[in-house]
Amino acid sequence: MRRLIAGERRRLRADGRTNGYNGEVEMKILVVHGPNLNLLGKRERSIYGEKTLEEINSLLREKGRLLGVEVVTFQSNHEGALVDFIQEQAGSARGIIINPGALTHYGYSLVDALVDSKLPVIEVHLSNIYAREEWRAKSVIAPVAKGQISGLGWRGYLAALEALAGELRGE
Repeated sequence: MRRLIAGERRRLRADGRTNGYNGEVEMKILVVHGPNLNLLGKRERSIYGEKTLEEINSLLREKGRLLGVEVVTFQSNHEGALVDFIQEQAGSARGIIINPGALTHYGYSLVDALVDSKLPVIEVHLSNIYAREEWRAKSVIAPVAKGQISGLGWRGYLAALEALAGELRGE
């Protein structure tokens, strides 16, 4: 087994081997959090879990470092601010992970911003939106997303990051 040289970092694969990642940032991925996600850890913990948004963002940044991805996070309770962020950042990013919160069901200007970004999008939901109230099962984001992860809690964000980074690398 090859030893790592001081300062050299390699991404550990699920099978325990490395992919040759040398610690350099290869790409930027945006993680966008919609309305009320700033209350994670306080709001309906039985549904949304006990981790705070900052804890989730920290886990995403750490996973990003392991993957060679710069993770840029943003949360707002205002649709226009989310649209502005996507428009401002899309030119330097390679993909978007979004939990649109309640905007999942009616955020058409958010959909337009995602389409206009021309970036691959993965939609994430902490709870299983299909096992809840009927109105929650309709996503206006889903038709423009490459995929959707729903019901895995905070782990869904990490799964989305790994999937999107792998997809962008052609893995």
